[in-house]
Amino acid sequence: MYPKLDVYVEKIIHNALYLQQECRKVGVELTVVTKVVRAMPEIVIPLRDAGVGSFGDSRMQNIKRLRDAGVENPLHLIRIPMLSEVDAIIEHADFVFVSEIDTLKKIVAAKGKRKTAVLFMIDVGDIREGVWYEHADRSLEQAVKIAGRRLIGLATNLGCFGGVLPDETNMRMLCDLGKRYALPTLSGGNSAALLLIEEQRLPKEINHYRVGEAVFLGTDVTRNRSVPGTDPDTFILQAEIVEIQVKPSVPVGKIGQDAFGRKPEFEDKGLRKKAIIAVGEQDVIASGLLPLDPKISVLHASSDHTILDVTESAQPYKIGEKLSFRLSYGALLRAMTSEYIFKNIVV
Repeated sequence: MYPKLDVYVEKIIHNALYLQQECRKVGVELTVVTKVVRAMPEIVIPLRDAGVGSFGDSRMQNIKRLRDAGVENPLHLIRIPMLSEVDAIIEHADFVFVSEIDTLKKIVAAKGKRKTAVLFMIDVGDIREGVWYEHADRSLEQAVKIAGRRLIGLATNLGCFGGVLPDETNMRMLCDLGKRYALPTLSGGNSAALLLIEEQRLPKEINHYRVGEAVFLGTDVTRNRSVPGTDPDTFILQAEIVEIQVKPSVPVGKIGQDAFGRKPEFEDKGLRKKAIIAVGEQDVIASGLLPLDPKISVLHASSDHTILDVTESAQPYKIGEKLSFRLSYGALLRAMTSEYIFKNIVV
């Protein structure tokens, strides 16, 4: 069944255990973030069985899916929660990240299966979630009174919204606050923060990371790099060619916006041999398709079609053949979410 996403579980396990080992060398516990694979039990359970200690996800549906599959490892809800999901949190999640005092009050007051521990989010510059670091004391003083021992630490997130890179300065902001309130856990980052460990620049007080991209793809998109020691060939998308035609490289006629409101740009290269594959923006982010054939170029995509330039390839491609692609993080996220892509677990 195509399009098909081959999932190489053993390579993912290698990445997870390698990164867990490297983190533990400097006193950092690693939580593997499973949101990019929708916490598929077929992927997460082998990770658990191989020795991964804890998991995190941004969606309560995914955390519940893991509990229903028998995963009893510590689970972190890493997206700041909706008030409407507090009851589910205390039923299924061991840790939750919060940034609002009203949310914290509701979590502490809720009665349920678990005494869910809390990490308070501090925004040290990326301007996504978290109380702004310059006036964090006011919120933290309240949080300590409300949550007591259930407030176990502080956390920050960098690189995901504003593109701000983790460094010694913004990590030190978190450390200083943690010391002031004697909180034992400082969750300092994601895949973007791994470089601080590699370069031995991570403040010793930081003792927890939440990592997904580097585990599942071996990459760090914030610096456009491969993470040393990891395997990048964890997911391969196969898509079928449905048309091959020689056509102009520039459309004929007045150009407006495409179906997604974008105004595409074209370089005039004359006539080109083009292939259309049966996968589109509903399934992947086409700009995140990385052809294994280096002579193929991804041109553009609509909802259901992706157009490729295969002119330079030495392969005599025909309709019905399958083309293979690595995926960027964004493309993998969408592909795993799409019900139209068959997930083939390779063990």
